[in-house]
Amino acid sequence: MSTTQSDRLRALLEPLVSAEGLDLEDIEVSRAGRRRMLRIVVDSDEGVELDTCAELSRAVSEKLDETDVMGEDEYVLEVSSPGADRPLSEHRHYVRATGRLVKLQLHADGAASELIARILTVDDEGLDLEVPGVKGRKPTARRVAFADIAKARVEIEFSRKDKKEEEA
Repeated sequence: MSTTQSDRLRALLEPLVSAEGLDLEDIEVSRAGRRRMLRIVVDSDEGVELDTCAELSRAVSEKLDETDVMGEDEYVLEVSSPGADRPLSEHRHYVRATGRLVKLQLHADGAASELIARILTVDDEGLDLEVPGVKGRKPTARRVAFADIAKARVEIEFSRKDKKEEEA
């Protein structure tokens, strides 16, 4: 996708997405056989419901039909929320992952290392983490600066308690 098309799509779709109280995370145009696929990824602090994706999909489709930003070729439109395994790259991603277990690839002092820990708090400089104890040891606290994070991704926890369960 050309930068011009990407910029035009973002400028066209950002107001529609924002009007729904969502963040436009990604726009991707790719080939799927003879057709093109337009994939729009949206998110919010509360997550995204299927009905919201459907409503936004209809609004985006109408808006795209009014313009020539996608050209004359056929395309398939997909509006979705980010998957559980998407990378954490923006400050808001870390804030949304507070309380979750994350896998961090760090690059401090020229050496690469990996860390799995739970995000306790997020501020402008970095993360306060709880590193799980190993072999019966207690968890330990650790501070990681954003500048030291090469990659980050939420770890899937099948036995994790939901926030609502913890509050009850």
